Amino acid sequence: MTPTARKPRPDAVLLTAVDSAHSVLTSSVEPADVGSHIASVAEGDRLVTHTFECLRPGYRGWHWSVVVTRAARQRTVTVDEVVLLPGPDAIVAPTWVPYRDRVQAADLGPGDLLLSDEDDARLVPTWLAGDERTEELIDERSIRQVADDLGLGRVHMLSLEGRDAAVQRWYDGDHGPETALARSAPAHCHSCGFLVRLAGPLSTVFGVCANAMAPDDGQVVSFDHGCGAHSEVALTKAQLPPMLPPPVFDTVAFDDIELF
Repeated sequence: MTPTARKPRPDAVLLTAVDSAHSVLTSSVEPADVGSHIASVAEGDRLVTHTFECLRPGYRGWHWSVVVTRAARQRTVTVDEVVLLPGPDAIVAPTWVPYRDRVQAADLGPGDLLLSDEDDARLVPTWLAGDERTEELIDERSIRQVADDLGLGRVHMLSLEGRDAAVQRWYDGDHGPETALARSAPAHCHSCGFLVRLAGPLSTVFGVCANAMAPDDGQVVSFDHGCGAHSEVALTKAQLPPMLPPPVFDTVAFDDIELF
């Protein structure tokens, strides 16, 4: 059986020490910032917290917390700490977010530098993962030696985790299949003549739009994306302009002919 936590025994001496807690509180902070007594809570054996209303401007919903205690078999009350704590209705600052997690792609401007972490899971050494041109070669050690000697190639490349994250981000973004533009398109990009296919492992999912009149021109688009500028787009019968009536010849009256 799991033992249950024992509730602390209320200490009558400490529960009634409201005046002592209030006196220490008003000697530590401005008396005008202290309001009425709110509650007394037993935190443990011979340990009680007294809370007082906070009247300090700008701290609506906060309260003063005064923790008191006493030694065993002693009736002298001792104050442990005085703190200002937020209540459920208090206005508090939002949770701090690290700088790297706050930076968005659109925040990077001309001249700004964004360093990659040494342990960035999106990047791995090129000799470890290989790329499209070296994966078919057999001797990895010789490739690494030649690249080091000549100073060629990239130091890092996308890891599997980085590639999967990019695929998911692109597919869920504005150039994927779930946008209003794609849902109303007459056909998908996969069958469009303006699609330039990518090389490598992403070539089965994405391409680049090369239609200057399309809203996605120059952007990576998924095969099941689409827009109204598809190369094979055709108007339906309902979308065709109305046919003009045949011309009518006037055989009764004379036509006026302007002579030059």
